[in-house]
Formats: sequence, C-alpha cells, structure tokens
Amino acid sequence: MLLYSNISLSVEAPEFLLNCFVRSPIWQRWLSLPLSILFLLAMGANATLLITIWLEASLHEPLYYLLSLLSLLDIVLCLTVIPKVLAIFWFDLRPISHSACFLQMFIMNCFLGMESCTFLVMAYDRYVAICKPLRYPSIITDRFVAKAVVFILARNTILTAPVPILSARLHYCGKNMIENCICANLPVSKLSCDNITLNKIYHLIVAWTLLGSDLVLIFLSYTFILRAVLRLKAKGAAAKALSTCGSHFILILFFSTILLVLIFTHMAKQKVPPEIPVLLNVLHHVIPAAFNPIVYGVRTKEIKQGIWKLLRSGG
Repeated sequence: MLLYSNISLSVEAPEFLLNCFVRSPIWQRWLSLPLSILFLLAMGANATLLITIWLEASLHEPLYYLLSLLSLLDIVLCLTVIPKVLAIFWFDLRPISHSACFLQMFIMNCFLGMESCTFLVMAYDRYVAICKPLRYPSIITDRFVAKAVVFILARNTILTAPVPILSARLHYCGKNMIENCICANLPVSKLSCDNITLNKIYHLIVAWTLLGSDLVLIFLSYTFILRAVLRLKAKGAAAKALSTCGSHFILILFFSTILLVLIFTHMAKQKVPPEIPVLLNVLHHVIPAAFNPIVYGVRTKEIKQGIWKLLRSGG
C-alpha cells in the first residue's frame, strides 16, 4: 500500500485546480456581480475608445496611438483573467490545463510589463510636450511611436518569457491546487517537487527591473515636468500645462497604487486574510482596464468629440 502511495504521488497531475475563494463561497457571491460589471465596462469602454481613435482622423496622433496600445493591452489582460474567474464563480470550472496555465502566466507577466512601459513612454511624451514644446512635433512622431512599440514588445517578451518556461520545466507531483484565482508564477511553482529558488530569484529580478525601473523613470519625468511648470510666469499657464498631464497621471495612479498595495499585502501575509492578496491580484487586471478609457474620455475634449460623433453617426 505504501509503495502504491509513493508511485501515485510521483505521477504528474494532468491539470491544475484554481482555488478561487472556493473555501469562501460568500466571497464568490458578492464578487461575481461587481466583477462582471467591471469586465463589461472594461471591454465596452476600451472598444469604444479604439473605434473612436481609428475612425476619427483628428486623433491620428502619437499620443492617441499610445492610448490605443494601452487599450489593446487592457483588453487582452481582461480576457486572459476575468472570464476564467467568472467561470469558477458561476460554474465551478476550476480545472486548467498545464499549457493554458503557463500561457496565462506568460500573458499576465508580459502584458503587465508592456502596460507599465507604455505609461513610461506616455510620461516621456508629456515631458517633451511641456519641457520642450517647440521640439515636440520633431521628437514625438509616428516613427517614434513605432520604435517605442517595438521596444515595448521586445523588452517585455524577452525578459518575461523565462518566467513560464522556468515553471513549465518543473516536475509537478502530488498537489495540484493553486491557492489563487490565476496562474501566478510563485503559487504555481510552489506545487512542484523540485527546488524553485531559481524561479523566485528570476521572478523578483524581472519584477523590480521592469516595473520598478519604469516607476522610477516616470517619477523623474514628472519631477522635471513639475519643475518646468513652476517656472511658468504667464497667468494660467501652469494650470493649463498640468491639465495636459492630468489624465495620464490618474492612469498611473490606478496602475501603481493597486500594484503597490498588492506587494505590501504579500509582504504582510500573516497580518492580512489570505483572500485579500488574491482579490487584489484579480482586481489589478480589471480596475485599471475599466477606468483608463473613461478617464481619458472624460478629460480629453478631442476624444469626447470623437465619441459623440461616433454615437451620432451610429444613431
């Protein structure tokens, strides 16, 4: 009997099970409705923004191309995470194959990094617009955006690809229950019978190299912007200059605040319920996606006009 038990434990399970608040059914009931609303809002708002920018010729400018990229990234991230979470809530569809799990892991890591890098490029755009306004048309061009997009894709794909590869090479035996709603790197790797030190080290290095460096450079950009704004003497010039950065700054707050709270709750695991980091992990993939296009739509006159034109033509 002991021999049979040892053999069964060494056999790799064909799939993982996502333990998404299964032990707390009340969380599932309360979360399913707002999560569904946020998901529909994210899909609808980002699709509307993309269509508006595509159809409105006046929005065919570098800043709006970057905003389109941000909307595409948000849509992919939402579709990668939220439908599976809702399927667990509604139909208890917890199983996920190894290949699907590692693919989800790659998309989450890669596209979150791309989103962070897009914010960095947008911060540089605002820096040039305010600190070097006369040179803006010659610096921020369509060619600049094309090069920026290639850089964003290449940097994040190359640096994040090893994360799921390192997890996929591990031998998974015995336990197959992921204590999360998503296939996050460390919760999945911890199910392995192998040593995961390399996974932990690489995950930490990549997270701080990509997201950490982006946040530092964004902070420096806004430091230079604020310094330039404070030097403006003309009446109302400072307020006008800051208003051009307002939408972008709010988007960064959506993205970075949830991310920082998630990091701190992970660091204080013993002091917070285990459901909280899992919930924040899910919300980080839908809240920014739902509100990013709304913020730009409300605060940017050109986008508002484009949306009204789109609605009138549709009606």
